[in-house]
Amino acid sequence: MPKSRVRKKADFTPPPVKNAGAIKLSNRGWVAPLMLAFFVVGLAWIVLFYVTQGSLPVDALGNWNIVVGFGFIAGGFVVSTQWK
Repeated sequence: MPKSRVRKKADFTPPPVKNAGAIKLSNRGWVAPLMLAFFVVGLAWIVLFYVTQGSLPVDALGNWNIVVGFGFIAGGFVVSTQWK
């Protein structure tokens, strides 16, 4: 009976190295300052409304000034979704 041949395993060849510089992320340097600005303006709006007992920032809005302040804060959260 003939002897079977022994197969040689091929040497390990590592996969080619990918160039890490090829990935280009978009420049979103405006996101963090705008987000923080929305947060600060919203907080300042609400604090100013409470400190002045409703006479500032807009007297005609009355208690709706709180909604405006929270709207700025919500805008900050919306902008924060663009942050990478």
